[in-house]
Amino acid sequence: MNRAWAAAVVGLGMAVTACAPDVAGQSLPSVVVYRSPACGCCESWVGHMRAAGFSVETRDTRDLAAIKTEAGVPVAQGSCHTARVGDYYLEGHVPADDVKQLLARKPRARGLIVPGMVPGSPGMEQGDERQPFDVLLLAEDGSTTVFAHHGD
Repeated sequence: MNRAWAAAVVGLGMAVTACAPDVAGQSLPSVVVYRSPACGCCESWVGHMRAAGFSVETRDTRDLAAIKTEAGVPVAQGSCHTARVGDYYLEGHVPADDVKQLLARKPRARGLIVPGMVPGSPGMEQGDERQPFDVLLLAEDGSTTVFAHHGD
């Protein structure tokens, strides 16, 4: 097999995988993002989610605290936006692949959290600056455990 043909086959496989808008054979639910109207990184995260196949609606609000309280986000683990996908909440710059894993596994939980605004997380890309970060699973009782680790 020649290299050009092999590269085309690999590229086609990557394109098909990148365009697959489903989790375990099912359509991805829409995502509703609550954010401050002045936040630019939230728009970048929305772009990340759309590129991963999610349909996303944004809702600007000046009272994110009420939404975070409803979601059960611990105060010290908040970020700049909160989203709803299916029966789950997403706090901060959660990678789309982790959201897909959450939807596929369907754990009994409130959702996923990436506390703060970690450089290099989806929507927080800043050139080559990358910091390792954890995605936390927020249990129904408010406790958290590591769902995924990204970086070193």
